[in-house]
Amino acid sequence: MNILLSNDDGFQAPGLTALRQALCTQHHVITVAPDRDRSGASNSLTLDRPLRMRCESEQVYSVNGTPTDCVHLGLGLYDTAPDIVISGINSGPNLGDDVLYSGTVAAAMEGRQLGYPSLAISMNSHQPDHLQTAVRAILHLLPLTQYYPDRSHMILNINIPNLLWEQIQGFKVTRLGQRHKSEPAIRSRDPRGKEIFWIGGVGGPADAGEGTDFHAVNQGYISITPIHSDLTRYQAMASTQEWLQGTLHADT
Repeated sequence: MNILLSNDDGFQAPGLTALRQALCTQHHVITVAPDRDRSGASNSLTLDRPLRMRCESEQVYSVNGTPTDCVHLGLGLYDTAPDIVISGINSGPNLGDDVLYSGTVAAAMEGRQLGYPSLAISMNSHQPDHLQTAVRAILHLLPLTQYYPDRSHMILNINIPNLLWEQIQGFKVTRLGQRHKSEPAIRSRDPRGKEIFWIGGVGGPADAGEGTDFHAVNQGYISITPIHSDLTRYQAMASTQEWLQGTLHADT
């Protein structure tokens, strides 16, 4: 396979390195990733300055931009289009609402927006001990992706427990759960006494029952959630139309 590999933790991240080394034994891999940690960058593009891409080693490039930028620039390196875009392995989960902020998921989503099937891969730990479990899972799933129905629309958000491979209970197809609201911003002061703020931590699981990605990972399963970029809330279309019509009639 021709694979474009990216992430949001930066081109030197352990998860990216572990996955690249494993994939390169069987596939042609070009790695294009941010030059530093860009976690939480979501789908942002750099539009206020030019980007620079630097060759760090054979087929490994860093970009002074976001994960989404990296996918755009990476695709320009191919004479023959890649078969798939893979983002990860991320240090830390991307469960439930995390997908709205995740640069890992954004890189995969941008791959899909540009016409390629994509995988976003995350470990359920910010300091994972078992990256090889995630590597093994992806090596198992990758050949199966060619049989995925409607492959041109494929974005799979994959979360992997921080366990030994022998402790993994299996794979589960899940829906996104939901977190409680984030913690408030943290107010502090710098050494010069000026006020500064840190964004508060993410909320804990709220909707985490059976069938969700939270539940699967907590039970030792690898969670696979098919996602898409259409944010339309279809179940609210009719009620929104009724609301609009009622409001218009009230105004007249």
